[in-house]
Amino acid sequence: MDELTLLDWKRRIFELYAEIRAAADPAEAWRRWRAVRDALFASHPQTPLTAEARATFTGLPYFDYDPALRVVGAVEPAPLERREIATSGEEPYAFTRFARMRFALAGEQTLDLYWLDGYGSGVFLSFADATSGHETYGACRYLLDTVKGSDLGGGDDELVLDFNFAYNPSCAYDPRWVCPLAPPGNRLAVAIRGGERYGQ
Repeated sequence: MDELTLLDWKRRIFELYAEIRAAADPAEAWRRWRAVRDALFASHPQTPLTAEARATFTGLPYFDYDPALRVVGAVEPAPLERREIATSGEEPYAFTRFARMRFALAGEQTLDLYWLDGYGSGVFLSFADATSGHETYGACRYLLDTVKGSDLGGGDDELVLDFNFAYNPSCAYDPRWVCPLAPPGNRLAVAIRGGERYGQ
């Protein structure tokens, strides 16, 4: 049943990110993350890949690991704003912007933090940057999506943002998946050459 295979996928992702948060070596955790993702994409029934893409799949392409792309961002409260964020489908998804992340990466940067209003809820952070549409998927990449397990850790007023772990939404592989995209406040002018990319 699709529901049980989806449950298995989510369990594996939650377990993987628990390993990442507990790891002493972020680069080694990143290599483990890559290996598990490649295995899931290659053989799991809930893979985002089409059957045609899976037949020739040899692994997801990434930028080399760069320790400078791992930062701790300060979480600053922001006025609650309910927003309809565009998706890869016809209908937007409802989120509430509840905070702003401030961090240093090629200068001072900010990204809005969102809470998914729908069932399951969770913190959501997608972004686009100067590589989008050229070196990386054009619509956005994801960094945090706690309803699906992707959580890199942090404390009450800070969160780990490791852009080496940036990944494509499922709709990047097959349009049958509907994914929320990067809202206007989450488009960085700098190039983030970390995480998943185009090509080999």
